[in-house]
Amino acid sequence: MEVIKEVFGESEKSGTVHRFILKNSKGASVEILEFGCRIRSICVPDRQGNLRDVVFGIENLAEYEKDDSSVGAVCGRYANRIAKGLFSLNGKEYHLAINNGPNSLHGGPTGFGQRVFTGKETEDGVTLTYTSADGEEGFPGTLKLTVTYRWSEDNELTIIYEAETDQDTILNVTNHAYFNLNGCDSGSVLDHKLTIFSDKIAPNDDTQIPTGEYMDVEGTPFDFREAKAIGRDINEPHPQLTAVKNTYDHCFALNGSGLREAAVLYSEESGIRMTCFTDQPALQLYVNDFLLHSRGKEGKDNVSHGACCLETQHFPDSIHHPNFPDVVLKPGDTFRSETIYNFSN
Repeated sequence: MEVIKEVFGESEKSGTVHRFILKNSKGASVEILEFGCRIRSICVPDRQGNLRDVVFGIENLAEYEKDDSSVGAVCGRYANRIAKGLFSLNGKEYHLAINNGPNSLHGGPTGFGQRVFTGKETEDGVTLTYTSADGEEGFPGTLKLTVTYRWSEDNELTIIYEAETDQDTILNVTNHAYFNLNGCDSGSVLDHKLTIFSDKIAPNDDTQIPTGEYMDVEGTPFDFREAKAIGRDINEPHPQLTAVKNTYDHCFALNGSGLREAAVLYSEESGIRMTCFTDQPALQLYVNDFLLHSRGKEGKDNVSHGACCLETQHFPDSIHHPNFPDVVLKPGDTFRSETIYNFSN
């Protein structure tokens, strides 16, 4: 495994930012940035053996600093939404930044995706660390986050998250990569076949906050238990779809527990299959319904419905729903989670 470290960019805001290119003996590669701990590219072979870059990335550091779509970023302290940017912990109320309608999203406007991590090469990847100060974006406790990316000879990307805190806090982290298995500039993903191993979703209210209930997917556009095209049911008049302008931005409760198969994404055009494994309880399916950014890699844009995100995580707004898995991290405990994206053809 070859691990290359080089300067990606410099700015007054972010200082010097490095990128790490992880390349196996077959030439397949992953590019990771210190800025936002972001995945910028994943180049894997299609059925003809030609390499395709299957994630959307942005041209340069200056454009990443303008990004408000979490392109390829690690999101936190709390990925996804918290209702009205408020929560109580140990009898104290905390106020977070409001950056998504009336709610807080992905840790606020300067969440982890806008922070510079410190990266260090390993034998098969890179380990990146960031210390979030007590009170940053309104969250309690000083939290140290370590994210390790590993790339294998079998084109398997493993992401390991580890975190510790000196005060009780809440934590939910995920990676927000935008996938298109035909190539990051190849148009719509609505013909990609998707399987999600989930019998239920957590339905949202009209501000995209979970109601706290679970909804069976059977007989709804959210039934991905057998592979189907992402776009097959996307325009159905289901209230959970029409509330978000007929796209998917919903949290699926994953079946089972421990590290297990969560989802499979497949493109018939390229022949590339991506299998996602995780030990997290949920997966957020998001299909972008707008142009992601005007300056993608090499000037290539990503169109509406041009990518999908499979964000492994805890449920949105869990702190307000006792029936959802606990998201409180306490001093002396270590949060650890693992997600794997395996690419084959």
